[in-house]
Amino acid sequence: MELSLRRASAIAELAKAEAEGRFGRPVSVAVCDEAGFLVAFARMDGAPLRTCAIAQGKAYTAARMGMDTPDFAARLQRENLSPRAFCDDRFTEMPGGAVIRSGGRAIGGVGVSGLAPGEDQEIAGLAARLEA
Repeated sequence: MELSLRRASAIAELAKAEAEGRFGRPVSVAVCDEAGFLVAFARMDGAPLRTCAIAQGKAYTAARMGMDTPDFAARLQRENLSPRAFCDDRFTEMPGGAVIRSGGRAIGGVGVSGLAPGEDQEIAGLAARLEA
């Protein structure tokens, strides 16, 4: 199954609603397909400009590595690696990226930026689990 625009948009909307409803602060949300290409993106009014690139990096990393960004960070630490070891300067170990799955297979990633790292991850994880 491919990540549809409809599902990607619904994931972004859910993440925005959670950020507003639970934390009362604006975020940027990026949703990528399994290759890391952007499918949906939203920057809420008032979200800092830097959150645009950060959210996209988190979504890209989750999609390309097939793991949430905290798991990627743990792997880097466990194996004493730098993200540069993967020869892809878009990778980030910042919390806030989660894998989107369908039938157990990674089909994309969602990245959230604008809150505290743990809050970004909480919202990304919740949004990634939205069913098609």
